[in-house]
This record gives sequence, structure tokens and C-alpha cells, in this order.
Amino acid sequence: MPLNLPISIPKNFFGTPIKPYKGQDYAKLKQECISKGELFKDPLFPPENSSLFFTPSKISEIGNIVWKRPKEICDAPKLFVEGANSGDVTQGSLGNCWFVAAMSCLANYKEVWNRVIPDHETQDWNDEKPEEYAGIFHFRFWRYGEWVDIVVDDLLPVRGGQLIFIHSKERNEFWSALLEKAYAKLFGTYEVLDGGDLCEALEDFTGGVSDAMSLPDLKVADALEERTSLFERMKKEMDRKSLMAASIPAKSSEEMEASLDSGLVVGHAYGITCVKNVHLEGSGLFGLFGREKMQMVRLRNPWGQCEWKGAFSDGAPEWEKIDKNDREKVGLTFEDDGEFWMTFEDFCKNFVNIAICRVVNTSIFSIRKTWSEGCADGLWAKPARCGGCINNRETFLNNPQFAFDVTEDEDEVMIQLMQKTSRTKTGDDNETIGCTLIKVEENRRYRMHDLRYQEVITSTVFRNSRSIFLRTSMKKGRYVIIPCTFKSEIEGEFLLRVYTSSENSFRVLEHDQPVRTMWQCCAKEPILVTRVKVIKATGLEKQENTGADPYVIISCEGEKVCSPVRKDTTDPDFNSSAIFFRRNPTNSPLKIQIWNSNMLRDQYMGKHVFTSIDECDGSIHQVDLFGRGKEGDIQRPGKLIVEITTKRELASI
Repeated sequence: MPLNLPISIPKNFFGTPIKPYKGQDYAKLKQECISKGELFKDPLFPPENSSLFFTPSKISEIGNIVWKRPKEICDAPKLFVEGANSGDVTQGSLGNCWFVAAMSCLANYKEVWNRVIPDHETQDWNDEKPEEYAGIFHFRFWRYGEWVDIVVDDLLPVRGGQLIFIHSKERNEFWSALLEKAYAKLFGTYEVLDGGDLCEALEDFTGGVSDAMSLPDLKVADALEERTSLFERMKKEMDRKSLMAASIPAKSSEEMEASLDSGLVVGHAYGITCVKNVHLEGSGLFGLFGREKMQMVRLRNPWGQCEWKGAFSDGAPEWEKIDKNDREKVGLTFEDDGEFWMTFEDFCKNFVNIAICRVVNTSIFSIRKTWSEGCADGLWAKPARCGGCINNRETFLNNPQFAFDVTEDEDEVMIQLMQKTSRTKTGDDNETIGCTLIKVEENRRYRMHDLRYQEVITSTVFRNSRSIFLRTSMKKGRYVIIPCTFKSEIEGEFLLRVYTSSENSFRVLEHDQPVRTMWQCCAKEPILVTRVKVIKATGLEKQENTGADPYVIISCEGEKVCSPVRKDTTDPDFNSSAIFFRRNPTNSPLKIQIWNSNMLRDQYMGKHVFTSIDECDGSIHQVDLFGRGKEGDIQRPGKLIVEITTKRELASI
């Protein structure tokens, strides 16, 4: 009799539906196979040479291959044998150490692989219910903002009775081989996985954002302060369940996967499985190194062999001075499985690149959200949305523009730009991309048209990689991100993600100027646009022992913009700006007030009203301050310095 298996729409981290790859629904397909008494055979990724390689010579090189199901390879196959761990994953005949290293990282965190390998207990072979076995499995990968559920059969390529690609050290464990098959299906063939970017695999496993760093550029090999800073960051990321890996890039094809005298392999990716301060006092190491603790890192070679041969390697003289109990006391034990320890100083001197993938703004590891996320799909398209990088001054602003707010006095901000490309037979079809970060008016809601009026904060590096990452500290205010290709007139799709500690009101700037809504059908159209920048004030009234905590309010036609508070000064540098689209400039002048921020009640310090509506461009004004109400004609202490631009062309600033 057919089994009535429950069929439900799967959900991702945030409760939204997961997309079945090419419409293949795992539960329905499994139910159909069980009903028919058949084992699943995937028509979209058949057990043929075309699923293995697209290069004919590769097929002849690898020899006679047969496709077998796990029960034909071993007795009592299992998806997991005693759970997943980094030692399960061993690289096969493909040069996909980048993917294997990411899998090693994945295996260390149950919360993550439970998402990538869903309901693994019901997917696994069940000797008590053999009728539920249908030769079908499914895995999930994050792809450009959504989770994709990929179905595979369990026919695996075998030569001489052995799996030819990724395999586990336990002969009857198959999660790693089946996961690799699902990833290969996503791109069409196994061969496409030969060579790749570690960051991509980490992101596809987690939906996180990856930061790739060059250790030589950070100068951590010789500079103690920089090295300590990186260690503390990596330790914090490890505590946050971030996935990390390291590599030594090859300078030529001859160097690929060549072993160095140190035992490390060039052109090869290593998973970082632990970052730890080892306390030496009382362990037998204190007298040897003369310090209370040592910064150490543990790595794993996806090959399952070829380990580090330097200090603290297996059998190194440092360990001869320490008995087994002391090793266990500091948490350092060793097996011959490709996993090894290094001092962090040796790590910085021997490795070149590291990748850190942080899972952000999800409830995987914490009930409380740590980050506020802004996320948008975008398009570089002709004729007016693919202007190239900032070097193309005439066309740069003809790119998509996105605004967000930093609401804390200072905040850590993470930005990731990811182009939507795919791995193909000809390699990655990546364009050279990057983004520029610009400080804009506190109330900007429409696109920028002239870069002269804005402050360019920074630009990322431009690379032909799938994603670009920027992590920086930013002051309170409104900012615009311009994602772009390096050259103009290059079309493509992208995903932009922004993370801040507090709500950031992330949004796309679509319109060039105000657009009349149905609620404003009788309202007048704007006839002027005015941009005002309050540069600074001098000689303000001292209203408390430390002077004052001044801020400005810029108002026009019912709209008010407040600057951040400047602490303990009567000569504040404000550098705050606002932009107003004015419908009635004659009767509604521009007004700037200065207030002193207090805990109970703010104190008035002065104002100035600007009545001119003449066109001007960057006109600097130093003006007096006056009282308010009945004291409106009485001059107050201090001067105000502002820059004003007024134009009749609304789409000009």
C-alpha cells in the first residue's frame, strides 16, 4: 500500500517559502516513487558522462566509471555516521578544495547544516522501514536572496568500487557525496566545480556575507598590534558561529597543489575549525614560552592528510615537553586526520588569504536579531542605469541608487554587493564590480544628479568576483550607495545587502524629483529646489559649564531636519545638509534654528531666516543669529555659516 507521507511547503529562516529547483518537489517525487515501488532516477541530472564532464578528454582520463547507489557500494549505508564533523569530508578527483573546505566549516555547526541538509533523520536509510527508501534526497542552497531546494537521486560515480569525488572517511557515510552532487546539479556538471571561490561556497551554505582579506595587506606577520586585532576579530567571529577558511594562492599553474617544506599546500583551501587563547600557566608550556597565554588556530586540510610541519605540529618537539593530561587540560588533542594546530603568528606568516562568512540577521544562533538588514534586487540596464564607476564622471550617477540611515552616533556597517552570475563551462561570467558610499542630505528622498554637492566617503575595491564586501564604521546620517560595474554600458543583475545595528530605512531611490500622488492631485507643483548645508557656528552663548551641546533644525514649508548634537562646544562644526522641493518659496522662507540639547528641556540659542529665492550655486553666507517671537529683532550671540544652492531645474542637485 502507498504511504501517505505529509507534504508541506518548506520555509526558510524568515518563514518565507523555499523555491524548488526547476519545479522538482521532493515530497511529491518521493511519494510517487514509493507508490510505484520504484527508486528515483533524476531526469534533470542523469547518471551519464554529461553530468560529470563537458571536456571529452576528462572522461577518458578518469577511466571506466559506473553509477551506483550506496547500497551497491557498501553494507548499511547512512547519511550520517555519528553526526557530521569536519573530518568527514575528503576531497576526490576534482580540484574543488574550495568547496570541500567550506563543507568542513559547515560540518562544525549543526544549526547550519540542518538548514542545508533538512530533515536529515527522515531522509536517512531506515532499516526498520525499508519501504520508505526511494533513492531520493534533497539539499538547500542560498542563491541571491532565496533558498533553493535541490533534489538528487543517490546514484554516485564510482571507479574500482570507490567514490571518485568527495567522500567521507567512513565508507558507509554519504552526506558529503550527495551534497556535492546537489551542488554540481545546480551548475550543470561536476567539472564546473573544478576551481572556485571559497567565499561563494560559504555564502551558498549560509546566506551570510563573506569578507575576503589579504594577510600581507593587513601587515599581521610582523606587526603585533595588527596581528592581535585580527586574532580578536577572528575569535569573536568564531564565537558568533561564523565560517572561516584560509589559503595560499598559487602564482602559476605549476604551483597548484604543490606541497611546501612547511607541509602546507599552495593553491589549496583550509577550513579554520577553532581560534583559541591557550592558557599556558600550569600546563607545562608557561616556562617554555614565558607567557601566560598563546594565540592559536586550528585548521583542517580537506585532503585528510598533508599537515603543518612547524611548531605545535603532530610530533613537534614543543609537545614532547607536555604530557597527555596537560594537552587535554588546554584542549589540544591530535589525530592524523588532516587537522592541525598552529600558533597564530605562524598562521599569519604562512597563509596569504582568509575568508570569513558571517551569518547575520537570522534566528539560527540567537533569538534576538543582532543586525537590521536592508536588501534589494537591482539591475544595471541601458540606457540610463549602467553608468560605470566614479571614474566615469559624466555617467556615474546613471546607476541605481540606494539610501539608508545610520541612526546611532557611530555604527558598524556591513555592505555586500553580489552580481547574479553563474558558473559555466567557460568559467564564471563575472563583471568587474564595486560600489561607492556617499554622505547625502539628511532628508534626501530622490536621486542625486550632481556629485559636486555630496561627500564621497569611500569606494570598495573593484574585482571581477561574484561579490564585494565593505565593513566600516560610520557616523550618524543618511547615505547613498551606488553599486556599479567598472566600465559603463555593462548590463547585469545584482543583489545589494546592508546591515546596521539599528533600523536603517534602506530603500531604492527611484524618482528624479517629487512625483504627484493621487492624494496631491490639487497640490501645487514644486518650482524651486534648495539645498542648504549648515557648515558651522561660532561664538554661541555659553549656557552651561562646558559651553553647550548645540544642534540645528533646518525647516522649510512644514518639513524639519535635525542635525546630530555636538557635545561641549560653542563653536560647533555641523556639516549637516538638507534639501527642499519648494512649492511656495515666497511665503515660506528657509529657517535655521540652533538649540542646546538638555536632559529635561532644550534651550533656544538663535535662528536666521533666509528669504531670498534667487538662483545660486554653492553661495556661502555668514549671518547673525536672532531671538524668536517678540524678541525676533534682538540679536543673539554667535554667527552661523551656511552654503546655499537654489535652482529652478528640480533634477539638478
